Amino acid sequence: MRVLLVGGGGREHAIGEALVKGGAELYVVSKHKNPGLARLAKGYGIAKETDVERVLKFAKEWNVELAFIGPEAPLEAGIVNALESEGIPTVGPTKEAARLETNKAWAREFMERNDIPGRKMFKVFDDVQEMRGWIDEYGKPVVVKPLGLTGGKGVKVVGYQLKDNEEAKEYAEHLIKKDGKVLIEERTDGVEFTLQVFTDGKKVVPMPLVQDYPHAYEDDVGPITGGMGSYSCPNHLLPFITRDDWKKALETLEETIKAMKKEGYPYKGILYGQFMLSGKGPVLIEYNARFGDPEAINVLSILDDNLLEISLGIVEGKLRNAKFLNKATVVKYIAPQGYPENPVRGVRIEIHEDGILKEGARVIYASIDENLTLLGSRALAIVGIGDSLEEAEKIAERGVKHVKGPIFYRKDVGTRRSIEKRISIMRELRGDFEPNSC
Repeated sequence: MRVLLVGGGGREHAIGEALVKGGAELYVVSKHKNPGLARLAKGYGIAKETDVERVLKFAKEWNVELAFIGPEAPLEAGIVNALESEGIPTVGPTKEAARLETNKAWAREFMERNDIPGRKMFKVFDDVQEMRGWIDEYGKPVVVKPLGLTGGKGVKVVGYQLKDNEEAKEYAEHLIKKDGKVLIEERTDGVEFTLQVFTDGKKVVPMPLVQDYPHAYEDDVGPITGGMGSYSCPNHLLPFITRDDWKKALETLEETIKAMKKEGYPYKGILYGQFMLSGKGPVLIEYNARFGDPEAINVLSILDDNLLEISLGIVEGKLRNAKFLNKATVVKYIAPQGYPENPVRGVRIEIHEDGILKEGARVIYASIDENLTLLGSRALAIVGIGDSLEEAEKIAERGVKHVKGPIFYRKDVGTRRSIEKRISIMRELRGDFEPNSC
């Protein structure tokens, strides 16, 4: 089957590998030629993923029979609507359904009117004085969010990126003047985790839980990035999450899919819930309308199933359960020095793939071109898979040593020390707390 994949990052390289493994004849459109996808693809078009007309032109030239959308920006641009209007079934939500990610205020209001579990208190403001007065009256730490897409870098939290509520008011005022509106939420303390599901608009099929490392530097400090790495456990839970917590998080996503259908915006594709495990249970921080990056790399690395068949089940409304190996995964992203604020660009790095493979690791290409030149964002991911988390982390760490240049990565991704830190946070919030093994 001829399949179009839109996007050229690490997430899309992982999707492309899984589709080809499942028997797809792969065609790709992205803004740069990903060297990993270039090896897999029968045809490769260079275009902005949001240039819907150009993407459609390539799709027609190649006579594709199915499309799979990787990133969020083309979903907001209505690429699914356009492809399906041309008779090309597509894995991904329509522009209207993708508002769960592309319009944060709409998503919060949707949760409120449908009584979705795991929601949090929020307010939307378009008036600076009203916003300032409300934050003063509220008195507790807040979260300030732009309404639209931010690439994981626009949200600021009092006590983390913002010193106090005075800084929060200044940032919120800036967003109102820039965008017209701002979203203010209560701050929820705890530990973040990711639950991704496949859905055909009715059935919801969960994938293994993953935890991301969003901060640039070790010990969870520095600016928020697109994600410096992630891990998953052999039991598909996480050390600080009980099975009851998992069920509650899954219920949030299941109720979301039911409510989207009820409201007339049936949602199909991948739905990603970014949750905060608080002292009272899982709270939804935000929806994403596609696979996470790096989280897609974790789950697709241990998918013991056929992604092409799963994709057909999604678009045909016949989704079945999916199987995953009981293995641990660790993903360590390698980024240009200075990322995310002032990254090195245009410099060639050395990648010794044979050495990486000999260590038992895998390489996933992202923001790097065919000449192995850094493009300014996360360049490549090294993936370790093992029977235990310790084994997977050691494999990934050994693989990183075969990449040379003006780069950096977080050595602590997937380490026992970093995970114990997260367990300690939950013990403080919950008191008597018995962690899962991983």
